[in-house]
Amino acid sequence: MISTPSFTINNQTGLLQPVIYRASSHCDDRPPQIAINLIVIHGISLPPGEFGTTAIEEFFCGKLNYSAHSFFATIAHLRVASHLLIKRSGDIIQFVPFNKRAWHAGESCFQGQSHCNDFSIGIELEGTDEIPYEANQYEQLKKIIVALRQTYPGITEDRIVGHADIAPNRKTDPGRSFDWNKL
Repeated sequence: MISTPSFTINNQTGLLQPVIYRASSHCDDRPPQIAINLIVIHGISLPPGEFGTTAIEEFFCGKLNYSAHSFFATIAHLRVASHLLIKRSGDIIQFVPFNKRAWHAGESCFQGQSHCNDFSIGIELEGTDEIPYEANQYEQLKKIIVALRQTYPGITEDRIVGHADIAPNRKTDPGRSFDWNKL
């Protein structure tokens, strides 16, 4: 397991420290007066079912070579990024500052409030719906959640959800392989 000190969030920059930051343009300003009060957990692998590639990072930063794999052509029109990616190794990359709206949730609704990107933080785990996530991913996720909840008190335990919970007819991630009891 990776031994990482507790994380902190720089309120000025909106960045989690200490993690790698790779700026994505797949974001914009949050609407004024909107409180961050939701965490959305996602699962992703690119190409599907393959781990350890740089494709997720390239995709989130708009630099994916769409001709490198046949699946990539099906996502070439998308402009998406989460705030964070937790790789299977436990390494963390931030793409969008928390004070910005990352384009991660798409058409979504939580407790009657639509446009979840406006008030949520998106965290991607490298994985699939079917393959269990790694223990160090859960450990890193727990530490991140502690830092986020300290900074954004509106994120209560019942406001940590999966992508499938806010887009049930469209998404299945983080999937049945995600063990909510490990949080």
